[in-house]
Amino acid sequence: MVPLRDENPIRITPYVTYALIAANLLIFIYELTLAGPQLDGFFHLFAVVPKELTYSFNGISVNQPVPEPLTLITSQFLHASFTHVGFNMLFLWIFGNNIEEELGRVKFLIFYLACGVLAALTQWFFSMQSGVPSLGASGAIAGVMGAYILKFPRAKVVTFLPLGFFFTTVRVPALFYLGFWFLQQAFNGVTMLEAPANVGMESGGVAYWAHAGGFVFGAILGPLLGLFAPDTKPPAYTTEPDSY
Repeated sequence: MVPLRDENPIRITPYVTYALIAANLLIFIYELTLAGPQLDGFFHLFAVVPKELTYSFNGISVNQPVPEPLTLITSQFLHASFTHVGFNMLFLWIFGNNIEEELGRVKFLIFYLACGVLAALTQWFFSMQSGVPSLGASGAIAGVMGAYILKFPRAKVVTFLPLGFFFTTVRVPALFYLGFWFLQQAFNGVTMLEAPANVGMESGGVAYWAHAGGFVFGAILGPLLGLFAPDTKPPAYTTEPDSY
């Protein structure tokens, strides 16, 4: 998949989207400097550990210097591999700028972090006693995608299609592309209810419920924060749509 050509040009510079991408990349670079045991400890401290979050909600101290509820935010900036951070930042770059344009910078940041928190809580609900750290920006970005499918259902997502040793591209409406993605996450979440489903140090799995939950909450929070408010923005600087 490559960035899509949107029907509306960006009229503000998406500084929050750029800042989020930069923060995630810088923290991942820091992770690369940590040896195995140090990285394990770093993840355990700043990622969501469902079992410890359950203890915290029940008023039981886990003796961690970082309050476990705070990890619902800090975990959004951690990634387990180059592929993990790479795909997450690609999706954030593609979809985030348009939603930041619609909500405005402050509301977009609130929206993004709230989607990440609610996505992590969705994953926690299905794995309350897991000791595997759960981490990544996927839930927050899924929220952005949930808002995007409502606001730009007819926008075309340019997708690579492998044909043997060759590649071609197809333009898929966001409604179908993101709708299929959501159904895939929900289906995988259901089929893996009895299996570890966190992105973490032990299982290396995928937090499907965080993805599905983030998508749904994004579709709910986006309109509540003004996704469909009347357009009062100044005219675009260009007369032709830009490519992203």
